[in-house]
Amino acid sequence: LVDKSGRLFHRAKLSTTDYDTKEALLKAISYKIKRILKKGHISSRDLKGIGIGVPGPVDFKRGLIYYLTNVPGWKNVRLKKILEARFKIPVLIDNDVNLMALGEHRFGAGRGARNLVCITLGTGVGGGIIIDGRLYRGSSSVAGEIGHMPLRETGQRCNCGSFGCFERYVSNSFIVGEIKRRIKAGEHTSIKRLVKDNLSLITPEVISYASKRNDKLAIALWQDIGKRVGIILSGVINLLNPEKIIIGGGLANAGKFLFGAIRDTVNERTLPIHKRTVKITKARLGADAGIVGAAALFL
Repeated sequence: LVDKSGRLFHRAKLSTTDYDTKEALLKAISYKIKRILKKGHISSRDLKGIGIGVPGPVDFKRGLIYYLTNVPGWKNVRLKKILEARFKIPVLIDNDVNLMALGEHRFGAGRGARNLVCITLGTGVGGGIIIDGRLYRGSSSVAGEIGHMPLRETGQRCNCGSFGCFERYVSNSFIVGEIKRRIKAGEHTSIKRLVKDNLSLITPEVISYASKRNDKLAIALWQDIGKRVGIILSGVINLLNPEKIIIGGGLANAGKFLFGAIRDTVNERTLPIHKRTVKITKARLGADAGIVGAAALFL
């Protein structure tokens, strides 16, 4: 439950993996909305609307979810129509990273900027674009798929069906797999001690912890990842000329070695006028950015 100033009053959580069918998950979502209203001592009539962010492509105007890769049964779901029928108030649905961009623009690290790009680095890579103070969705409402910009002319197959995609070389799974490969190749690192030689316990958080304690392998990995992020962002900056690039998601917590490499690469690879005007910064709202952004759809 969020007010017009972006303050978050009440929340409820559920895990999509707990529900086997679309109908069961819809029922759970409706129950959670009602629970939040009860906690806030208000009815649906007191709301301007219900905003929803989803991890997949959306037709914003129709409120249609095209598909959700990791949620079975969610293909061509008219969620806007379903929830408006149940709650009798306006419902707006958008991609979750679009809403992160909107939240950061209105209430976070992007306040005051007219043109910015948000990216999330984690399980996958997403993007949201603000142009002239407005969220840019593109002609089919699916703009911002930065993770599927090609990093390599040829390369590893991506889950999207293409190959050489940026996401394939900077995601959580790639990072963990790459550090394991280097350890097995004999490179020295404190990470083995941190996980007591059980490489299955390695996570990006463990790698970040090691880098902050000057582990050379961990630092080198974050610098490699930062260079790849910087290459893609250089193209984005040259194309869109934003004032700010805002980086969120779990990997944004990797810290100075990641961000230092990103900034150095952008400085090397971006056109002179473009790089003078852009600032690269960490997202400020954290996990709440999408929630606040969903509320901002009605402001």
